[in-house]
Amino acid sequence: MDSSSYSSRLLHRYRHDRRKLLDFIISSGLISDVQSSSDIDYDAISADYVINCLQSGGVLDVSKATAKHVDESMFPPVIHSRRGDTFFLLSDPDSAGSPPQRAPPLVEASIDRQRSSIPMFYSNGSEATVSGHDLGENQFYAVPSSSKSAKKIDVPSLGLPALRTGLSDDDLRESVYEVLLSCIAFSGIAIHSSDNPKKDKGSRFLTGLKNRRGKRHLRSHSVENHFEHIDNIRVQMQISEAMDESIRQRLMQFSMKKSHVQVDVPQVIIELLSGIQQNEFLVERSYTLWRKRQANILEELFSSVNYPEMQELGILLDKIRNPEEWNIIMTPADRAEVLLAIRQVASSLSSMWGSSHTQGGSNYWNAGYHLNIRLYERLLFGVFDILDEGQLIEEHADYLKLVKLTWGTLGITQKMHDALYGWVLFQQFIETEELQLLDQANLQVQKVLSDSYKEGTEEQYTDSLMCTVTDNVTGTRLSLVQAIFRAISLWCDSRLNDYHLHFKEKTVLFQKLVSIDLAVGKDNSVTDNEVKVTNLNANGKSAAVRATLYFERSLEAACRRIEDTINLISKMEGKHPLAFLASEVRVVAERELSVFSPVLCQWCPDAGVVASVHLHQYYGKKLKPFLENVSFSVDAISVLSAAHHLEHYLIQAFNSKDGDNDVGSFSNHEIDFYQIHKISRPIVLDWLISQHERMLEWTGRTFHLEVWEPLSNQQKQAASVVEVFRIVEETVDHLFGLNLPMDISHLQALLSIIFHALDGYLQNLVSQLVDKKHLYPAPPPLTRYKETMFPIVKKKVLDSVILDEEVNEKLEGLTAVKLCVRLNTLEYMQKQIDILEDGIKKSWASTTVSGNSRDPAGTTDITHDDSEAIDALFVATFDSIRDSIADAIRKICDLVGIRVVFWDLRDSFLFRLYHGSVEGARLENLLPKLDSVLNQVCDLIEDTLRDRVVASICRAALEGYIWILLDGGPSCAFSDSDVTMMEEDLNMLKDLFVADGEGLPRSLVEMESKLAHQVLSLFSLDAESVIHMLMMASENLSTGFGSGIVGQRSLDDANTLVRVLCHMKDKEASRFLKLHYHLPPSSDYVDSPSNESTPKAAMGGAEFLRSASVRWGEKGNSSFRMLKKTFQGGSFRWS
Repeated sequence: MDSSSYSSRLLHRYRHDRRKLLDFIISSGLISDVQSSSDIDYDAISADYVINCLQSGGVLDVSKATAKHVDESMFPPVIHSRRGDTFFLLSDPDSAGSPPQRAPPLVEASIDRQRSSIPMFYSNGSEATVSGHDLGENQFYAVPSSSKSAKKIDVPSLGLPALRTGLSDDDLRESVYEVLLSCIAFSGIAIHSSDNPKKDKGSRFLTGLKNRRGKRHLRSHSVENHFEHIDNIRVQMQISEAMDESIRQRLMQFSMKKSHVQVDVPQVIIELLSGIQQNEFLVERSYTLWRKRQANILEELFSSVNYPEMQELGILLDKIRNPEEWNIIMTPADRAEVLLAIRQVASSLSSMWGSSHTQGGSNYWNAGYHLNIRLYERLLFGVFDILDEGQLIEEHADYLKLVKLTWGTLGITQKMHDALYGWVLFQQFIETEELQLLDQANLQVQKVLSDSYKEGTEEQYTDSLMCTVTDNVTGTRLSLVQAIFRAISLWCDSRLNDYHLHFKEKTVLFQKLVSIDLAVGKDNSVTDNEVKVTNLNANGKSAAVRATLYFERSLEAACRRIEDTINLISKMEGKHPLAFLASEVRVVAERELSVFSPVLCQWCPDAGVVASVHLHQYYGKKLKPFLENVSFSVDAISVLSAAHHLEHYLIQAFNSKDGDNDVGSFSNHEIDFYQIHKISRPIVLDWLISQHERMLEWTGRTFHLEVWEPLSNQQKQAASVVEVFRIVEETVDHLFGLNLPMDISHLQALLSIIFHALDGYLQNLVSQLVDKKHLYPAPPPLTRYKETMFPIVKKKVLDSVILDEEVNEKLEGLTAVKLCVRLNTLEYMQKQIDILEDGIKKSWASTTVSGNSRDPAGTTDITHDDSEAIDALFVATFDSIRDSIADAIRKICDLVGIRVVFWDLRDSFLFRLYHGSVEGARLENLLPKLDSVLNQVCDLIEDTLRDRVVASICRAALEGYIWILLDGGPSCAFSDSDVTMMEEDLNMLKDLFVADGEGLPRSLVEMESKLAHQVLSLFSLDAESVIHMLMMASENLSTGFGSGIVGQRSLDDANTLVRVLCHMKDKEASRFLKLHYHLPPSSDYVDSPSNESTPKAAMGGAEFLRSASVRWGEKGNSSFRMLKKTFQGGSFRWS
């Protein structure tokens, strides 16, 4: 492994530690306040800024920290020391030539010299930086922007049963360290002592890191102090020192109480839970996570044995996980009782499962072998140096001896250990590509294959641990060793099956992988590939001649065979002969350039170039007559596509493989390019134009046939939108299925077609809606309360205007069910828009790459401006559609609530509740109808929109309730004794929408019902108080009253206060309204419900109040001031 790759991994380790420390500083409360603390990218903020905030006690502004980090990155990072400033270079100093002879310019004093470099944290918490010397002398290194960009290695799965509790690798690592300590303690080795001094120098594993590259052979000596050795293991397992101290102390006490007893994992966990308290952790969150991990391990073990009372046990484990219940609610006695119950369950299960027949003792938890194997695997990963993961630690032999102590606890045998250790070594090789790890893994594989293990119960036990691997659809059960061998073989096969890509110059690695693959795979014969590599290891002029003759004759023979069969096969497959020829020539080119040319170029440097030119010229001679008279047809598209891809492949293959061989560019070989881009451009545009009218016609026809019924119980959207997207996707697939080079004009035409199709559909959908003002009932006339003493002639309530015929027709198609289907349709469009956009972007990316072949006609790569224009096209098209969809969803959600309450439930809710008397028309009689509507809507609407629709109905219901209080009409009058029942009704209405926590959030319902409570509270006041409030708000009377929309209500609004007086069963309120507003008594009217909408322009409620307020003003302000003084003096009386 070269030093540059070592430096890269070391830098990633520093970045990881830097993020951990910044997260600790910010989350632990050391900084007084953090602005915008959610989703902080710790790689993008300045560490210097965070430290300054910590020292000064200031507020941490994440945006300023990010800006400072960006500002710092614009200057060369430096390390300040007494010997001078050290710059960290991103380039190789030797490649830049000799330094300039002139004197360097003076450094400005204002320049910020506190520039950070690669962060590295010492044990005391201070931050330092690493210069180029620390990473290897004179080595080039490019700093990665973030650890997120690190290469993700795909390691085959062993097929072990899945972990149900989602335990992470870190959880397993920390847990197995506790198991290891317990096994060491129970083996008789002391792991804790009250007079055990902590070493100042830390772990011996960290000693000499800076010169490790130059001195790999550090002096080896035996372990003199087992405390120091265990502390080294702690460092390897990345366990904090404070936590380790508590664990050691508790486990040591536990081992002393139960010496010479085989310990199992549940015992260790329960003992730690009972002994370690919250005060032993720096922050409460760490204690909570630690308990959660312990509970998850217990749950994993208990669930693996199919414990019959797992539900009750799960309740106990949830108490351990719950920080509030465990830390605050439960007493120490309660916690002890929970742990005792779990301990009893563990003991009973241990008695049931018996012995595991593993070396070193009995394990009662073999059913949880999938967890034990994962724990042991994490333990074995501790043999790798944490700062140089491609190397084994020097004490790995001693470490493995201690690891062996866990075999009895985790149910590990010698064969399992050898297989798992080989698998761990192989995984680390995959991660680091360190050859010595592959050699070690190969040795372990050979040891397992040697079949030197004793047959008996241990062998049977090892073979009984099954893994399930899936090949396509079929699942296969394998033993653990077989699964490990299969995983190694799968990974090797994935590389060796495409070795030309992975092993261009790594012949040694190639041979080693072949060796291990043959050892663990099914076929143990020597492959032809290995023989070829061996036979081609020759040098000299004769080898070059032979190589040149080989590829020339091979290409000629391959082309002759294609010509002999092209006509027959093209007819059989229904392909144009030239399209078939291009595909077959490409197969030959791929085989030549990927398999043979990289090897042949060792002796013939221009082998790849000559092969590419030869094949390009050969096909060009066949293609040229066809291009002289080409028009749009299926055959023309297939030939142009195949020719374009062949040419692009030949050029790309040359540029990638022969760019460094000093053989010149592809165009220097006097190549006659095919000019496919110029020929196909107008053909594709004509096809797109023809698709425009077709798509608009089909989408329009589909919409007008829509009846707005759900497609099925699972697919709740309308059928028309599915058909629209099918048409759109069909067009997109057809376009990119042409496999022809395209430019931005083609993309613009495609997006324009899509926009007009989807926008037309949305416009048609929105045009079917009606304004919600048509759904509100006509407000009744304002009256003053007066009881009927004897029958009199009644008057009509108020003449109303009948809705327009067009509005009526629209309302018939806008039922709550059909509105919900429309909402589901819009939600479906939102999801499909994202899928459609991503699909087009991916297809366009592959198409633009294929259309960027350099040729003499000037077809060039896409520029930065072109890329911005393409991004702008996508934004303009799809964001506009998304905005239209969001606006339509908002309108329909509002319309659903108004439709349900003010139209569908008008007679049963608005015109019945509290009419006549409160006691005789309570809300509880009306709730079943509203509940039925809610159930119907919730069953039909998509989950993502359910809360919005229910919230709209809740808002409309509360608006209707206020409408009844203020615009209920002459039949609605309330006394102060009715307020209690009305409050109960309002609470019932809120509870209906909260639904015992399964409905809307109570905070949302409370916020929506705030005005209803406020209006209702006015009826609990006496008439004098309301009149006084009205006089205080009298200045607003001249501006007029609204029509009763909730958004315009308020307690200090004169309109609201007057309507409260109108609906009060109070003589003083009635006299006041008669004197100042000349309102007729309620006994003169009969309140009959009506389905008409808005009132006539004749004087109704609002107009009447406006005229009344004017008459009040005409009397002069003096009388009103006198009324105010009278109220303030408390001597107001009606004469």
